[in-house]
Amino acid sequence: MKQLTLKATTLAVIMTFATPFAFAEDANTWLNDGAASLAAAKKLVPNVKRAKNVILFVGDGMGISTVTAARIFEGQQKGLDGERNKLAFEKLPYVALSKTYSANQQTSDSAPTMTAIVSGVKTNDGELSINQSVVRSEPSNAVIQANKVATILEQAEISGRATGIVSTARLTHATPAATYAHTSNRDWEANANLPAAAVNGGVKDIAAQMIDNFGAGGIGDGLEVALGGGRTYYLPNTAFDPEYTTTKGRRTDGRNLTTEFTSKFGGEYVWNKAQFDAINPASTTKLLGLFEPSHMQYDFDRPADTAGEPSLAEMTDKAIDVLKNNPKGYFLMVEGGRIDHASHAGNAYRTLSDAVAFSDAVKKALEKVDLNDTLVIVTADHSHTLTIAGYPKRGNPILGKVVSPGKTTPDLATDGKPYTTIGFANGVGYYQDQAGDAVYNQTARAGRIEDMTAVNTEDPNFHQEVTVPLQGGETHAGEDVAIFAGGPKAYLMQGVQEQSYIYQVMKDAFGF
Repeated sequence: MKQLTLKATTLAVIMTFATPFAFAEDANTWLNDGAASLAAAKKLVPNVKRAKNVILFVGDGMGISTVTAARIFEGQQKGLDGERNKLAFEKLPYVALSKTYSANQQTSDSAPTMTAIVSGVKTNDGELSINQSVVRSEPSNAVIQANKVATILEQAEISGRATGIVSTARLTHATPAATYAHTSNRDWEANANLPAAAVNGGVKDIAAQMIDNFGAGGIGDGLEVALGGGRTYYLPNTAFDPEYTTTKGRRTDGRNLTTEFTSKFGGEYVWNKAQFDAINPASTTKLLGLFEPSHMQYDFDRPADTAGEPSLAEMTDKAIDVLKNNPKGYFLMVEGGRIDHASHAGNAYRTLSDAVAFSDAVKKALEKVDLNDTLVIVTADHSHTLTIAGYPKRGNPILGKVVSPGKTTPDLATDGKPYTTIGFANGVGYYQDQAGDAVYNQTARAGRIEDMTAVNTEDPNFHQEVTVPLQGGETHAGEDVAIFAGGPKAYLMQGVQEQSYIYQVMKDAFGF
């Protein structure tokens, strides 16, 4: 076969017609990029010191396909070359893969996956920081306590370090809850969620455990920072929510955990953006912020919130400033919780915009900390069924319809209709004008519902087509997720690891 050789300048001209970004590239671009990356890799020197601080970032549901799509989305939103863009955490020097199966499921939910990350122990679906010998919904607190596993946050508390959790989901939701609570059912978030057998068995709900498991009668001196959603899970059902004045708290035991937090641990409680902004971290010892009755708004919807909500980056920023008041150091967990929720709704726009907001939070942290003494780990608990497919040309809108190189009109499937680059394997399916979670009110439907020719698939309220209709929403996916790391002991993040290995690296970095 005759070999075809093209000069670099000729190649660049040909590529110019394929994509608006190609004019800056030629063969030397890739050679120079590779050489620069190789030189940087050769300069890496493993940091073998102990970490004063550890920050664990968890992009809930942020599988590798979501990372790729968010990378392109962010770049394109800025008018840049999306394919060559990098999210903030992709610039960290060490990368590994995490196997996310749980003790009893090939494809896991957030409870056992986060348990593995923060305790080093894999457990069953729906269970938080207990071992796999406990059956789900076990009603005996004695059994739960006998089989609970220590978390890295609890060990940090025992060591005298400051601790914090930040999430755009409810603070009682699986990912943040796994850091401080031990229970056989992740849904037992408020006492009203407990069945009679669990009440009789002495089981405490998740919100109560954030108060009762620490300080007097517990370990350490309590969380220094807890910022996120889930306000009604902390309020009694006799109290109205301060923002949505027709909504009441969920607790039937009369406890107001927001006032208990400040009375037991000191510090401040805030529930809106103005109060949050007024907090002076230099003089604040403890901070509880609950900004929504349930989950916080998607980042796209956040600017319209009636009381105002801080961004994930703003919460991360303030959390670090409060935590660093402790000279012994700190442990902080930051979750981009709503990446997961948008994918469950089959709404790729909000999936990607929340992933970009998560990247912004990592960027803010990296601007504030010193990687000489702070280990930063960025990972996901599990993946989703979001796919990137077809053969779209370079620079094609990631949320758009597939347009091949050299073409200006969308490619057509065998049914004569165009199709999108991003899709989901299952879920509620294609709908227009359904803002985020509103799609759950619609009937699940699969396949080619409508000709997409005149449909704006880049609209924030567009919900992608699916292959399998599921009324409960799209499911998680079971493939490995990425781990990105920098700082002390970050070099230990290498290869393909069990998800529980992440805990071992954090524990080793702290010297526990």
